[in-house]
Amino acid sequence: MEEQGMVTTYEEMKEVIGKLGIVPLAALIPGHPSVNGLTKAENWHTDTELDPWAWRARFPGEGHAAYGKFIRKKAVLVAREWFPAYTAAAGSSQSLEERFDSGLCSREALTLLQIIRDNQGIETRELRMLADMKAKEKKTAFDNAVTELQGTLDIVISGVKERHNAEGEKNGWNSTSFETAGHWMAENHIPEYKGTRDEAVAWLRNRMEGNWNPASISWLGKVLSW
Repeated sequence: MEEQGMVTTYEEMKEVIGKLGIVPLAALIPGHPSVNGLTKAENWHTDTELDPWAWRARFPGEGHAAYGKFIRKKAVLVAREWFPAYTAAAGSSQSLEERFDSGLCSREALTLLQIIRDNQGIETRELRMLADMKAKEKKTAFDNAVTELQGTLDIVISGVKERHNAEGEKNGWNSTSFETAGHWMAENHIPEYKGTRDEAVAWLRNRMEGNWNPASISWLGKVLSW
């Protein structure tokens, strides 16, 4: 199904994500399309309407797909219709506090989540400052904790904010912002999945049948312990 350059516009990629439900930014799931694999290399990082790198922030910002490092610490887009079932199937039924008490999450992840809950849409620099993790030697721990929270579906990437200097001019790299998965769903009027984890897995598998390569379904099932 994957053919380089077959997707040119944001609207075309929106259709692909709506049909496949889960689309990684770069090659990840064997035999399964990725944004990188479906688009033209020359359109990336051009700051134009056709730049797939810019789409990664537009999808969550417009509520069409959740975005984050959801699978094997790699960036993935999950269609809004699929996301409730995906969080139920791949996330945890326990709160992060309960997982921390059981030794199932890091203290840094707990600290960051508590800050994000109180500051939905917070950008990276401010999050590091409030968590007292601005020092260079704490950057790795910060990055690992943010990735951990995305992998457990506690948070999603809200979007990307431009950095500006005192004169209001664009200055430096853009900064990623975060919010809790529940907040993103509520803001975009996406209802929570009411069934069990097994029912959520069955829902996802049913949607994948006929649209996914069987080997891709099998791979994802093994990775997520379905």
